[in-house]
Amino acid sequence: MTDIRYDVCAVGNAIVDVLSPCDDAFLKAQDLAPNSMQLVDAARSAALYDAMAPGVEASGGSAGNTVAGVGSFGGRAAYIGKVADDTLGQVFTHDIRAAGVHFDTPVLKDGAVEGFGTGRCLVNVLADGQRTMATFLGAANQLFADDIDEALIADSAIVYLEGYLFDPAPARAAFERAAAAAHRAGRKVAITLSDTFVVARWRAELLAFIEQSADIVLANEAELGALFETDDFDAAADKLAALVEIAAVTRGAEGSVILRGDERVVVPAYPVDKVVDTTGAGDQYAAGFLLGLARGRPLAEAGALGSLAAAEVIAHWGPRPMVKLSDLAAEKGLAEALG
Repeated sequence: MTDIRYDVCAVGNAIVDVLSPCDDAFLKAQDLAPNSMQLVDAARSAALYDAMAPGVEASGGSAGNTVAGVGSFGGRAAYIGKVADDTLGQVFTHDIRAAGVHFDTPVLKDGAVEGFGTGRCLVNVLADGQRTMATFLGAANQLFADDIDEALIADSAIVYLEGYLFDPAPARAAFERAAAAAHRAGRKVAITLSDTFVVARWRAELLAFIEQSADIVLANEAELGALFETDDFDAAADKLAALVEIAAVTRGAEGSVILRGDERVVVPAYPVDKVVDTTGAGDQYAAGFLLGLARGRPLAEAGALGSLAAAEVIAHWGPRPMVKLSDLAAEKGLAEALG
């Protein structure tokens, strides 16, 4: 591709994560389904925050985590998402720019006053690293089609859309505008399914969008099964491969499978001494995988970059890398895969 300023431009929910350790009893007491994501209102978010153990606050949001990972690999990334003009909004903006990501979406003025403060995700993490999320979208829920910078989209090799944004209808309109702008410019459109609950709520709409507008799909095994309502992995994989140019499906410790037409590339997971927190694992896999695709690397190399980034992030608290992924890639013999 020519005239590319950015490898990946992501459109997503701009969220600040609050991560705390918990046990099964806490999840039961708070009526939280283990290993799930649910949307909550401002009052529920405040009550849950007060009940949680002391934790760590870190800028997050699925697609935001991904472009931060792209930046850590030394890639060129941009982000479109909505924050309020408040303290958490300033934290998010600082963090994503510090990760080397271009971010200039206009803030939501008076958002905090109107009950749309910067979004936050309350993440309760069990001892085995599995996480349960309760998300108050706030200002992130106020992303509209007019917020899509079509020139920025046209400057990006891949436009990456966060499936969580399928919940608010206005954001779906923003998806459509971003996808249309990308295709007019000859760029690729990628989408992540994000969560089985998102897929369950919007299955028909997601399938329609994927068939009409997506070139690349990222999902985990459970999300893939939910999309096609089957436990047969191979059957679901074949159906997805028939809809898009490229798909990558993560399978936890079993690694990932990349699909392109009749081609199937199995990519092993990188070993991890101890899984501390799985928050951001799929997001960082997407960072490496999409950067590899944007740089024109073979599928196996792109998948290896994704596996490496996922392994790094699950070995510590928080959804973003704690070491430079470009250095880690060089250490593991993957420098060439970065182009």
